Amino acid sequence: MSEAIEGDRTFADKYPEEARIVRAALLGSFLALTLGAIFGIIQTLHRTGVFRGLIDSTDYYTSLTAHGVFLALSFTTFFLVGLFTWAVVRSLDRPLIDIRITWTWYGLMAAGMTMTGISILAGFTDAIDMSADVLFTFYAPLQAHPMFYAGLAVFIVGSWIAGADYFRTWLAWKREHPDERIPLQTFMVLTTMAMWYIASSAVAASVLIFLLPWSLGLIDQVNPTLTRTLFWFFGHPVVYFWLMPAYLLWYTVLPKIAGGRLFSDPLARVVFVLFLLLSTPVGIHHQYLDPGIAEGFKFISMTNTMFLLLPSLLTAFTVVASVEYGARQRGGSGLLGWLTDLPWRKPEFTGMMLAGLMFAAGGFSGMVNAGMNINYMIHNTIWVPGHFHLTVGTAVALTFMAATYWLWPQITNKPIYSRTIGLVQVVVWFIGMALMSNAMHAQGVMGVPRRTAEPEYSGFDYPTMFGGFEELNIQIAIGGTLLFVSTVLFIGNLVLTMGNPKVSGLAEELPPALSGPDDSPRVIDNLRLWVGIALTLVVLAYALPLAAIINRGGALGPGVGTYPVWLLPLLDTLANRAAMLLGAVGDAATSLVGVVR
Repeated sequence: MSEAIEGDRTFADKYPEEARIVRAALLGSFLALTLGAIFGIIQTLHRTGVFRGLIDSTDYYTSLTAHGVFLALSFTTFFLVGLFTWAVVRSLDRPLIDIRITWTWYGLMAAGMTMTGISILAGFTDAIDMSADVLFTFYAPLQAHPMFYAGLAVFIVGSWIAGADYFRTWLAWKREHPDERIPLQTFMVLTTMAMWYIASSAVAASVLIFLLPWSLGLIDQVNPTLTRTLFWFFGHPVVYFWLMPAYLLWYTVLPKIAGGRLFSDPLARVVFVLFLLLSTPVGIHHQYLDPGIAEGFKFISMTNTMFLLLPSLLTAFTVVASVEYGARQRGGSGLLGWLTDLPWRKPEFTGMMLAGLMFAAGGFSGMVNAGMNINYMIHNTIWVPGHFHLTVGTAVALTFMAATYWLWPQITNKPIYSRTIGLVQVVVWFIGMALMSNAMHAQGVMGVPRRTAEPEYSGFDYPTMFGGFEELNIQIAIGGTLLFVSTVLFIGNLVLTMGNPKVSGLAEELPPALSGPDDSPRVIDNLRLWVGIALTLVVLAYALPLAAIINRGGALGPGVGTYPVWLLPLLDTLANRAAMLLGAVGDAATSLVGVVR
């Protein structure tokens, strides 16, 4: 069966070329993790006032941009394409169609992120006339160097080609297995990439049509509300683009490590279909305080957001049930006694379980973000980064690091250098994030702003809540330092692992689910249907708000009109040629009528 792999051969043994690309993607991801962690500790120490000698306050925003882009875009996406390449090839049990195409999209992604990274890092020196201090949320009115936007465009195109690579491989498999259901891991990859195509189309349009021409000087201005809305069209579903590979690991790898198997394949498929449908039509909930969007549209977005609770709750049930089954297979008993029979000494298991626990906490704080009235209290406070450090910063990042301890031997035939170090590393990350995120949430309730190098104001004292402002700063500094230490432990352990000799006997088989794909209707595998519905929901959610924004302020802002100025000569030329063509047609028709008469 394509869902299983022989227990005596690793992925690297069966598919050496694909294993090479997976390793390259993961190493690119870990390079970005290293850079992001360095800028993260610099930010933490500077903002909290513990140590401000590394950068000036004016460079804080360059550091913040680097931290966000390297971690939220580069680390996550490179790991994702590496994981997805492994998952598609493993579950279909066949190589990719053309490895040259695979290396092409990897090269484009690497080149694009290098361009973007250079444009950001150049901001630290005056010797190069280049900067990109636009933060991770790179919408107007902040403007970056053209290389920043060009690099992002190349990076996104590379990810699109990666998705096409996966779809082509699946279609080739389907021709060979016309009556079989899509293997679960491949189904998860395809639905994720379908959602990515929909979501990233908006940010690609923003970058290519507005921000890049604006940065190059081809147009004088842009409509900030429009670029902001296009960004959040992409900015919220991109969170699920990061989370869905973590879900893939929770559903298919974590039960195996626990000693059992997935509880329900159909439920897992339903969850990914729901993410495809519901992830994109909700981005306006990031814009509750934007005056350029009507309150009715914001209320609709809030309502849509609440539906995203369903796939998260289904995941909590399915993953816990799968893990419990594994524990009881190992001899666990009692209402909660089975918890003690789980493999807590394995860093891959403990890391993913702690990541899931943090994600539950992040879900509660996310409900505050999603509610219109409550959001007004914490909007643009440090509560918000406290929330996404629980979700992306732990549910995703910690899952990726923990899963590496299981996945790396499969793609290299090299055992992990020290699982003890790995166990310490995931626990230190959990403790550090618990401290830092808790303090961020508390300061957010106090009204402490986000995105500020020095959030102290002369003659102003923050109200006392769960602890004083300075006490919470110390907690953030300690937590951030522990996160940096955890990153050093992870990268060091991986580097030492790369020096290990290759051995045999490392292969791990992923067992089939207790309830298999045949227990669900075949319509669940109808990707065309779900993509069509997803596109319809996006049109319903965004057509009227975008039309209202353009009608009120123009595509390029007030006084410019609804068309980019650099298109006007082209439009005039086309109009003149059309008039000439119509005139010629008219003359020919007149002559023809004369001849007929």
